[in-house]
Amino acid sequence: MALVAQEIPKVGLVMEAVKVVRWLKNVGDTVTQGEPLVEVETEKSIVEIEATASGRLKEILVQVDQEATVGDQIAWIESAEAQVASTAAVAPKPQIRESAVERPSPVAVEPRVGDRIRSSPVARKLAAEHGVDVGAVTGSGPRGRVQLDDVRRAIETPTRKRAPPAPAAQGLSPMRRALARTMQLSNATIPQFTVERSVDWTVLQALRAEFSTKLPHGSPKLSVNDFLLQAVARALIEFPALNATFSGDPDSPDARVVQASGAHVGLVLAVENGLLVPVIHDVERYGLAELARRRVDCVERGLKGRLRREEVDGATFSISNLGAQGPDRFTALINPPHSAILAVGRQRDCVVARNGGIEVRPLSELTLTVDHRIADGRLAAQFLARLVGILEGSDWRLS
Repeated sequence: MALVAQEIPKVGLVMEAVKVVRWLKNVGDTVTQGEPLVEVETEKSIVEIEATASGRLKEILVQVDQEATVGDQIAWIESAEAQVASTAAVAPKPQIRESAVERPSPVAVEPRVGDRIRSSPVARKLAAEHGVDVGAVTGSGPRGRVQLDDVRRAIETPTRKRAPPAPAAQGLSPMRRALARTMQLSNATIPQFTVERSVDWTVLQALRAEFSTKLPHGSPKLSVNDFLLQAVARALIEFPALNATFSGDPDSPDARVVQASGAHVGLVLAVENGLLVPVIHDVERYGLAELARRRVDCVERGLKGRLRREEVDGATFSISNLGAQGPDRFTALINPPHSAILAVGRQRDCVVARNGGIEVRPLSELTLTVDHRIADGRLAAQFLARLVGILEGSDWRLS
């Protein structure tokens, strides 16, 4: 029998840390390689981490509500299939194994990474309630992380150092921290430009009402987002240069533009702690009815934090529609490594000139933000013009 380390894999572009939400197996249980073993909270969602080997769950190293970073060992699996020689290759990391045994006396380890104090969420909450400076608490957890018991001991110590109350200051949630990191990365590393154009929803509104009567029983109602998904997918297939991601340093010979095999479109979703971008893959394959079903499913599970790993990665393009309560127009930042993002302003009645007369039409402003490393203004303008043409036309596929 050999011990195989279960590690935290990379999930997402800028993920650094996760929090263990729930172990799906207990110590001593039989596990099969590839089956879900543990649920962790990332900056995007709650995802399942699969077992890396088949065998018996020997030891859990990171408990529920504790945090771990990419590459950390969180459990040991005792496997008969693994080579015995692999035991040396996965030697225990002392800082992780400490969490699986009885805690020793506090060790003076500096619990900071840069400006961030390593501490569990419950420890930070208790410290804030009692005015305890987490930075002054000696941590006994993995790599000097401040745990709940450490804060309790600090509270009970008469000579404890208390931080002045700061009720207005709030720490960042993992999702909000990752969103800040992603948008900073987007703004700092991607040369972005925008093109704008109005879209007339008159034809689409009539078709939406007509198609609603033809939907199979029990199907979700069609939304404007379903039409946007299908239109964007068609435009991406016609303009493959935008259906791509940029990879590498522009100064490096390894820099390249990687084109996608299908139209993988992200739909920006507002959640409690930030933004989530569930991805619908191969959108060009589906009619409006199936897109509506997939959209509703992704949104519902996204709001509950139950999206799978593949459902938050792999997009080349994203759509941000703030709906009827949104602004007339806005500019959205690209979600790396996507090529572009479409911002959809609210629909409103506007007076327009048509055929020498004056009419009132339902219009929205579309703002396309594009990665200048992937495309230039001419291509972006052509893409947006084609997209508007599709949205204002009558060529739609329901099923």
